[in-house]
Amino acid sequence: MLNDDIYLHAEGIAAWHPKKFNMGHWKTLLLSACLLFISLIAFPQDDLVIVEAESGETGSDYQIRTTDGLQYVDIQSDYINLDNPGSADRVITYEVTFSDTGSYDLYARLRAGPDAYDDDSFFHGNGFGSKDPANDEDWIVVNNLHNSGFVEDGQVVTGNGGAGNQIWKWINISGFTGGELPVSFKVEPGNLTRIFMLGGREDGLALDKFAFGLSELYYTVSDLDNGESGSEEPPAEDDEEPIAEGQSQFLGNIYSPAQLPDFTNYWNQVTPENEGKWGSVERSRDEMNWSGLDAAYDLAKNNGFPFRMHVMIWGNQQPEWIEDLDSAQQREEIEEWFSLVAGRYPDIDYLEVVNEPIHDPPQGEGNGDYIKALGGEGETGWDWVVQAFELARQYFPDSVVLMINDYNIVNSSDNTKKFKEIIDLLMDRNLIDAVGVQAHAFSTRISSSAISGNIDRLAEKGLPIIATELDIDGPTDAVQLQDYQRIFPLFWGHQSVEGVTLWGFRPGLWRNEEKAYLVTPTGKERPALLWLRAYVNGNYIPMGSISVSTASGKDSINTKEGTLQMEAEVRPEDATIKDVIWNVSDTDIATIDSDGILTAKSNGTVTLSASSIEYQSDVKGLMEITVTNQGTALCKEKSGDEITVFPNPSLNGNFTIQGTGGVTQVNILNSLGNLVRSFHLENQSLLRVNLNVSPGIYFIQLVKRGKFMIEKIMILG
Repeated sequence: MLNDDIYLHAEGIAAWHPKKFNMGHWKTLLLSACLLFISLIAFPQDDLVIVEAESGETGSDYQIRTTDGLQYVDIQSDYINLDNPGSADRVITYEVTFSDTGSYDLYARLRAGPDAYDDDSFFHGNGFGSKDPANDEDWIVVNNLHNSGFVEDGQVVTGNGGAGNQIWKWINISGFTGGELPVSFKVEPGNLTRIFMLGGREDGLALDKFAFGLSELYYTVSDLDNGESGSEEPPAEDDEEPIAEGQSQFLGNIYSPAQLPDFTNYWNQVTPENEGKWGSVERSRDEMNWSGLDAAYDLAKNNGFPFRMHVMIWGNQQPEWIEDLDSAQQREEIEEWFSLVAGRYPDIDYLEVVNEPIHDPPQGEGNGDYIKALGGEGETGWDWVVQAFELARQYFPDSVVLMINDYNIVNSSDNTKKFKEIIDLLMDRNLIDAVGVQAHAFSTRISSSAISGNIDRLAEKGLPIIATELDIDGPTDAVQLQDYQRIFPLFWGHQSVEGVTLWGFRPGLWRNEEKAYLVTPTGKERPALLWLRAYVNGNYIPMGSISVSTASGKDSINTKEGTLQMEAEVRPEDATIKDVIWNVSDTDIATIDSDGILTAKSNGTVTLSASSIEYQSDVKGLMEITVTNQGTALCKEKSGDEITVFPNPSLNGNFTIQGTGGVTQVNILNSLGNLVRSFHLENQSLLRVNLNVSPGIYFIQLVKRGKFMIEKIMILG
């Protein structure tokens, strides 16, 4: 203590007094500090409780596994019942102690298996307490988890998310609507220790841990991973503008829970994927569920984006009950559907009146079967389409753009001709304002000129065109990027195209198995998305050159099965795409993976190439690497090709190898498998060798059509 002063600081209590400090006051102050310290230890106000999945009383059908140091549980067999676990063997029981009362949301860290839809569900108790394994009312079904969830540290964990299957991810189960209506969990005074139960449904779903967090707080992935408190306000999100902000055309996407994260950072037009289909809204007659469609409409209107209503009349995802009605009753229901949508959503920008008239009319069992209620084919052959548009004109404001939509138009001149005939009928009656053409991946696998030609033919009608459902498969980043660079400009660059709507951009989209997403399950933007933003905004910079080197500065591998990390320097530095494809000239000598790691296999020299992944690009960088000391080549069997070595033994290292036609490389190795000398051949039938080596046994390795041949020679002194 300086100058005999006394200073005390204990958890926010500070006092300073000169040396005549009253010791009675000191004791009081010290006691207060201690009591405060004890209270802080004994009564923590934690808002988050973490429960390891393997910590409960586990039924015999569950198995505790450990992979890469991580313990988790999964059920060993598929469900017994759809709506309850069905057996105590398929249940885990936990005793959870809370620090305080309140309403808590249930979070889960889980991993859906490789079969996606068939590996992504479980049960949890409907509230706290012991549950009957065979009673539906005691359990909540949580289903369709394969394409939801969050993995990035700063992401707020809600009931949505777009993380895919086969990765560990967090999701707010109390906010997730993929199964039954979710519930929160109430902790009341005097009962802070509660029983929580979960049950197995589909095998393939792995559960790592659960968390109970106060419902009024926001938790990020990092918070849940580290058991940290939530926030009263959500963390600030990156405030990027939509890709086509300020452009004369819109670039939109679909509304669905899986596609919501960061939607407004990319897209400026909204189309409901399934929420606007009649069968989704009115599954039971006169029982309307507008929640999903409301959310899609609000997303558009709250952000000033155009909203396209998908869809009024279609031959798919229609109410099953309507097929039991006669035509007069069906007509009444159709008009009620039009009236209700028009009244509830007065500011619809684009109305998809009829979807897929050529390919999926509302005709026949399972398709709505109400085509006769709209006049059937009639005199025009398309009376039902005409009457649907007449109803749209009747019920919706003049400001609403009425449009038709169909697939396999841009890839078929016959379908384009038929589509134009329907459009002519509607134009003659002043019933149509725009034309929609779907642009799914299966319809754009033809020549660019064929696609452009069919768009041109539609444009002859003078109506705006909208590419309504664009997706491009991505088995690899390179394939997806090249197809985007080829296909997207055909629509976006056409003067009649008013906008483009992608059919999803995150995992959980319609062509999920084909990897059509632009953001990976781990949240990384794929090269096609980087290009798309740059192209639309006119600042795309192509790759100009590639320089290849190694991280270590070496140009050889001289250890058995050794590796080198290859590096590719792309110029210019601000090139939009910096990804490359790695290749090696001879995979019998070395292999290279997509990350540029070169692995030695046998002795020789290879050429490494790093090529641009962009469409029609010939930009490439090269480097030669020498591989030595790969003794495993001596174990290869002789090929049986006619090779003659003479004289053998050889005096002073002079000998001839005959029969080398087709041989591209000859390596001389000592008895330890070390390379002594290497020859590259081109259409030579023999090779004369003069070695200045010590006497002993040597091996001749010949490479021909990717196969090794081994000959032995003795060198005499």
